[in-house]
Amino acid sequence: MDLEGILAIGGKPGLYKLVAQSRTGVIVESLTEKKRFPVSQAGNVSALKDIAIYTYSEEVPLSDVYQNIAEKEDWGTTINPKKVGAEELKSYMEEVLPEYDRERVYNSDLKKLFNWYNLLHEVGLIKPEEEKSDEEAKADEEE
Repeated sequence: MDLEGILAIGGKPGLYKLVAQSRTGVIVESLTEKKRFPVSQAGNVSALKDIAIYTYSEEVPLSDVYQNIAEKEDWGTTINPKKVGAEELKSYMEEVLPEYDRERVYNSDLKKLFNWYNLLHEVGLIKPEEEKSDEEAKADEEE
């Protein structure tokens, strides 16, 4: 699952796509509203590809967690964190990533994680990876 160019901005709801870089920061576009605006370098911007979930042994990239959720939900949406309690969020997370660190991953983190997943699904970024074509598979075998 490719989260390249998808950003979360501190203090702003939703997710954004990186459009361009400027001298003073970046220009982003809302995934849902398609509105563009600049964000300064001082803004709290996080790339989803750089976010990981703590486990007891390592940090698991967000893309791997989303892959697990997508496979569990047969590439559909997941639970709505606004409609379930904290214990339900934790038990669902344990099904998706059994070794996640319950002390270091807070309820607010889980809510964001599931909200972002549903948003990415809504805009069509959560989908099964395309099967390699026969030509690509043969080219890989020849190498």
